[in-house]
Amino acid sequence: MPSMANITVKKADGTTDVVYTALSPSAGDKVPAQWRVESIGSISGNRPTLSVMTRSSQDKKARIIEGKLLYPETFTDSTTGLTSVKNREMFSFSAILHANATDAVIAEVAAQAANLVQSVLIQDVIKTGYAPT
Repeated sequence: MPSMANITVKKADGTTDVVYTALSPSAGDKVPAQWRVESIGSISGNRPTLSVMTRSSQDKKARIIEGKLLYPETFTDSTTGLTSVKNREMFSFSAILHANATDAVIAEVAAQAANLVQSVLIQDVIKTGYAPT
């Protein structure tokens, strides 16, 4: 079982680090671990968040992993000076990993899934909202 920690990723510019600060570890199945980017904005509710939750399948033959990134798009009203959320962009992922799969297969799925999301083609799909044609 992994230990809760901060997660550092690169911004779209490829050089600037963004730190998702560990807020609360999972207390067990169906309780999400939670992170938040503390360096953006002065209102905590307007910052990007990540949550990851795990649980057993109904038949107890697999583990289910579900994650969700919420990324608020904020703006400041020029009249009032108040900052509000215009949109909350969301990226989610899930995996079903069978208990009888080998550690090597699970490791390969983890590596390939992460690398596919990191690939230029899949990032372009996310940026444009369209599947490759």
